Amino acid sequence: MPVHRMSLLQAIVLGLVQGLTEFLPISSTAHLRIVPELFGWPDPGAAYSAVIQLGTVAAVLLYFRKDLVVLSRAFFEGLLKRAPMATAESRLAWFVLVGTLPIGVCGLAFKKTIETSLRSLYVISASLIVLAIILFIVERLASHKRTLADMGWRDGIVVGLWQALALIPGASRSGTTITGALSLGLRREDAARYSFLLSIPATSLAGLFELKHLLEATERPSTAALVVGTLVAFGSGWAAIAWLLSYLRRRSTIVFVFYRVGLGLLLLVLLRAGVLHPQSGLENTDTPSHPLQTPVERQVME
Repeated sequence: MPVHRMSLLQAIVLGLVQGLTEFLPISSTAHLRIVPELFGWPDPGAAYSAVIQLGTVAAVLLYFRKDLVVLSRAFFEGLLKRAPMATAESRLAWFVLVGTLPIGVCGLAFKKTIETSLRSLYVISASLIVLAIILFIVERLASHKRTLADMGWRDGIVVGLWQALALIPGASRSGTTITGALSLGLRREDAARYSFLLSIPATSLAGLFELKHLLEATERPSTAALVVGTLVAFGSGWAAIAWLLSYLRRRSTIVFVFYRVGLGLLLLVLLRAGVLHPQSGLENTDTPSHPLQTPVERQVME
């Protein structure tokens, strides 16, 4: 099986980019498309992006390990007692599961488009800017008073639908889910926490599915590149989670609005000047993209 050449430096840079941008509302997919293009590297592909995203999945699993134990216990105890919605913890577990369904359904329906034309840098720049404007409006109008304990079925479904928007590269899974949670009146820190918990099912399945396809591909990055990229993504992802939760306890998301707009406009300028090319590196991608992938961001591992 031919091995696609990817240096350890490239793996480190891409892993760092993946980890830092996966949990911030700025789109990991956008950065993983832009950075290789700027350095003249071939697009690593949706599959490679999803696999190193397993590093960020591991980071969120370990960071919220206590929460996950509590939610899992409450979920199964609720089933055994035939009272699945009796506690706030069991309800939250159900909301995470229900919130994962829309991205799976939409991913299956639009699989081919997601893995090809939607990865254009023009699409990414547009979604960066449009979602930034929506986040700005929501940030200004939201009450920021509700907690996770106040969530209901409607909230879980609505945020799940917002997560499905992350199938558009550049939208950001973190960005869409945080925006959706804020629009329902959740506090900023609670919105981010729910976004992290909601990321686990979709991104875990996407990464595992893509790992299988990547191993079967005719060309793939070396094992060393995959391992290094995943480990770096884990470390930087952990740091991003801790920083964002601390940041949102004291500040708003406006800084991310300006960053997204600035990056989107810069991207359009570079495309206009011919420095970047909208579909460069995508034509020869032979590794299929999993429908649950949030564009890397997921797709679906934003």
